[in-house]
Order: sequence, then C-alpha cells, then structure tokens
Amino acid sequence: MNRILFLVLIAATMGLQSCQYNTIVEKQEAVTAQWAQVENVYQRRADLIPNLVSTVKGYADFEQETLTAVIEARAKATGITVDPTKLDANSIQQFQAAQDGLSSALSKLMVVVERYPDLKANQNFLELQAQLEGTENRISVERKKFNETAQDYNTYIRKFPNNLIAGMFDFEKKEYFEADAGAEKAPKVEF
Repeated sequence: MNRILFLVLIAATMGLQSCQYNTIVEKQEAVTAQWAQVENVYQRRADLIPNLVSTVKGYADFEQETLTAVIEARAKATGITVDPTKLDANSIQQFQAAQDGLSSALSKLMVVVERYPDLKANQNFLELQAQLEGTENRISVERKKFNETAQDYNTYIRKFPNNLIAGMFDFEKKEYFEADAGAEKAPKVEF
C-alpha cells in the first residue's frame, strides 16, 4: 500500500511539475511574441522613412546632408537584430541605441523642414507626419506591453516552486526595455 501511495505521489508531483514547466514555456513565448511586436512597430517607422525622404527630396534646395543622416540612421536601426531568446540588457541597449539614432536624425529633419513652408503644406508630407506620430505612440504602447509581459514571466519563474523548475531547465530572467528619461513620450514631430 505504501508503494502505491509513493508512486501516486511521484506521479502527482511530476504532473504538477510538467504543468508548471508548460506555463513557464507559455510565458516565455509571450515575452518573445511581445518583443516581436516591439520590433514590428519600429519597423513600421523605418518603413515610413523612404516615403518621407522621397517627399522631402522633391524640394531641390533641401539639405542633402540631413537626408543622408536620416537614411544612414535608418540603415543602422534596421540592421540591428535581437535574438528574442536572448533578451539580455546588452542586446536591448544596442537595439535602443540604434533606434535613438534614428529618432535623433528624424528630429533634425523636422527642424530643417520648418524652413520650407511649401513642404510643410504638402499633402503627402502631412499624411506621413500623421503616420509617423501614430507610430511613435504605438512604439510607446508596445514597449509598455513588453515590460508587462516580461514582468509576468519574471515573477512567475521566481516564485516557489516554479523557481526550482525554472532553474532545472535554465529558464532565465528577461530584461526590461528601459528607455532614456523622457522617452516614454512620443517625440513632437512638426512639419
């Protein structure tokens, strides 16, 4: 009778552990999916830039140096890839640094645009401006969702007895997206 009870306890323990393992996997996948969404909205912003540059290039006396800086910053920002299974602080910081470079180049472009009233009145330019502003808001929302998903995962793997299972199977804490001070607000883009 004791052996049967012992075997039932072992089976129950293994069953519970497999449920906890599966939950950890689900939460880890949620973090990965949310990171993909963060990258998605940054890509949307990058995809708007060629149209923006084309619209601005139509103004012959526009500063070529500014446009080149935007194009180079876009190339650098889209060239950074982060392995979602290895979301460590360093890879997230590199990703953010490239995105910050693009934000800075776009800000400089918008300052220069102020000198061109015809460009500021261009319908294509106004539509791109609205799309860019909306995308900046989406970026902020998705970064927040990423942090919430990472927090849920991190909390789960640190709780007992989940921490034992997470340790046995090398589930590691996910880093948070930490933006620069003031980055939680979408940049004001004026044309």
